[in-house]
Amino acid sequence: MGSFLQKYQKMSVQVRASFWFLICSFLQKGISSITTPIFTRLLTTEEYGQYGAFNSWLGIITIFVTLNLFYGVYTQGLVKYEEERAVYSSSLQGLTLTLCLAWTAVYMLFRGFWNRLLSLTTVQVLAMLVMIWATAAFSFWAAEQRVTYSYRRLVVLTLLVSVAKPAVGIFFVIHAQDKVTARILGLALVELVAYTGLFFVQMARGRVFYSGKFWRYAVLFNLPLVPHYLSQTVLSSADRIMIRDMVGKSEAGIYNLAYQISLLMTLFNTALSQTLSPWIYQKIKAGRAKDVSQVAFMAMGLIACANLFLMLLAPEAVAIFAPKAYYNAIYVIPPVSMSVFFMFSYDLFAKFEFYFEKTAFIMVASVAGALLNLVTNYIFIRKYSYYAAGYTTLFCYLIYAAGHYLMMNRVCDRYLDGIRPFPVRRYWGFAAAFMAAGFVLLFTYRSRVLRYGLLAVLLVLALIFRNRLKAVVKSLVNVRKEGKKK
Repeated sequence: MGSFLQKYQKMSVQVRASFWFLICSFLQKGISSITTPIFTRLLTTEEYGQYGAFNSWLGIITIFVTLNLFYGVYTQGLVKYEEERAVYSSSLQGLTLTLCLAWTAVYMLFRGFWNRLLSLTTVQVLAMLVMIWATAAFSFWAAEQRVTYSYRRLVVLTLLVSVAKPAVGIFFVIHAQDKVTARILGLALVELVAYTGLFFVQMARGRVFYSGKFWRYAVLFNLPLVPHYLSQTVLSSADRIMIRDMVGKSEAGIYNLAYQISLLMTLFNTALSQTLSPWIYQKIKAGRAKDVSQVAFMAMGLIACANLFLMLLAPEAVAIFAPKAYYNAIYVIPPVSMSVFFMFSYDLFAKFEFYFEKTAFIMVASVAGALLNLVTNYIFIRKYSYYAAGYTTLFCYLIYAAGHYLMMNRVCDRYLDGIRPFPVRRYWGFAAAFMAAGFVLLFTYRSRVLRYGLLAVLLVLALIFRNRLKAVVKSLVNVRKEGKKK
């Protein structure tokens, strides 16, 4: 412990901040996942499906209401307008509040239409709008903390909110008849109380609500990116809304649970992506993009193993996270877990596109992926029920990764003398083997003896090759250190 503290004290503020920002991400998702088994037992499958649909609409409507101004344009502006950072922050807070109030007025004027379209109540939609504004206020403040490496307050607030949300939610749900609305109001109340002060902090510091210069810059920068943001959200959320409306709320609840369990693996995606990103950019800049291959494939191997492990234990995972009514979720976990691998792959390929600023293709690929997802969901959910959504998700992310793979190769042909950071046979052979293993595991769900036998074999292999596994982890740690040095 003493050795760890010594190493920690020697870290630069940038490395410490990176470490704690990663901890924040794990806290938010980890505590939410730990409390999932409580809410699946307090809510029926129908109620859980309705709550999942609410969250899907929340992600989509946030983009329309706020234009995602707290994303890249804000971070870029904090650097670009460093001397006017306080004014820039307060003016974007002002712009976002104005947009939220304007959309609230639009909703109230035609709330009957919107309620029918969203299949939500007036209280639920108003709570959603409150959450959109409060979350945006927090996101502006949090982005500023990251840019200035002020991680302490961010960690404390994240921890408090991560604990308060489920605690208040459980209390509200237990004491309410309309449990879905109670769950939503619990979230809205915590965010309103915790985040409102952050709005006033940045407003007091900048003292400017309206700035034509900054409002114009932010809107013109982010407006063309709305299709990209919207497509990404649709690709990850539309299936739950479509299942609710085309099949039923109960089926949407079962699918939502499977999706949430599978996406636990994105925690590893985030951790490895944050580790590899600066290192990959450095290698590209130094003209040594070939060096990316070995380390990236090791990272892919870890992601693949983590997802195969989840697939192998899907029945046990569902049993832990929910009662028997959700049991059929086990058949959705394999395809969605396989999608997580292609999410990670796409991110690696896209780094080459981002480095050489080929963002137009990213937008086209996002829109195409979302449209493909909507079309395939409409066709196959109607025919094969909610099970089909897992496979359409896998198919769309596979196509999405393939599109970015082709574009990455075009970028390499143009700027990097035609090198192939991810050789065709090696990557696609690996992806095919991973998918084959995933489908094999799916067919073992009816035989507990066979599944446990495979698990025993995998544990023995892990023990035999433990030194190699340690070497892989050590290599990735060294990559992180190398990335932070420069």
